[in-house]
Amino acid sequence: MRLAVFDLDHTLLAGDSDHLWGEFMIEQGLVDPGRHQRENDRFYAHYQAGTLDIAAYTRFALEPLVRLGPERLLPLRERFVATRIDPIVAPSAPALLERHRIGGDELLIITATNRFVTEPIAQLLGVDHLLATDPQRVDGRYTGAIDGIPCYREGKVRRLEQWLAQQDERYRHITFYSDSHNDLPLLRHVQQPVAVDPDAELRAEAERRGWPVITLREPPPTL
Repeated sequence: MRLAVFDLDHTLLAGDSDHLWGEFMIEQGLVDPGRHQRENDRFYAHYQAGTLDIAAYTRFALEPLVRLGPERLLPLRERFVATRIDPIVAPSAPALLERHRIGGDELLIITATNRFVTEPIAQLLGVDHLLATDPQRVDGRYTGAIDGIPCYREGKVRRLEQWLAQQDERYRHITFYSDSHNDLPLLRHVQQPVAVDPDAELRAEAERRGWPVITLREPPPTL
C-alpha cells in the first residue's frame, strides 16, 4: 500500500495556521496585543530561517491554552477554523487529496504546529491521520511543554517512523509534499518528495535533485 504525507502550513494551506492562531488570540483580546504580536512575528521569522526553538515556541503558542483551559478555547477554535482556515485552503489542495484517495493511498498530515490547533484542520480536509507537535497534559491540564518528540525538522522523520512501526499495514511507497526547507530531512527520507510552492532554499534543492515542483495555489483545471 502507498502512503501520501502532506505538510500543512503553506502546503495544503495558503498561509500559516500557527501564526494565524496567534493573531486570532490577539483579536479575541485574550493576550497582550503588543507583546504577543512581537513574539508571534519573531518566532515566525525564526521558523522561516530554520532557527526556531520549537520548545520555546510551543510554550509561547500554548500560553493561552494553559492559562484559560480548553473549555474556554474550544468554541473559539471552531470559529477560528471556519473564519481563518477554511478560506485559505489552497485552491488545488482538495483535488490533490481526492486524487490520492481515488488511487487507494492512505493520507496523513504531518506538521510542526500543535495538535490543539491542527486537529480540526485535518478534519476539515478529510484526512484521518495527523502527526503534530503534541502538547503535554497532566491531570487533564495543559502544561505548555511538548509531549514526546516535536514534529519539526528531523523530528518529523522520527515521528513518521514511530507511526509506521505502529501500523498493521506496511507501506511500500511514501510520497511527501512540503513547501519548506525545514522539511528537507523528511523529503530526503521518502521515496517520492514533492516541493509545493517551495521557499527559495527548497526550490533550489528540488531543482538540483530533480524533484517535482508543483503549485496548489491555482484552481485545478476544468474539463
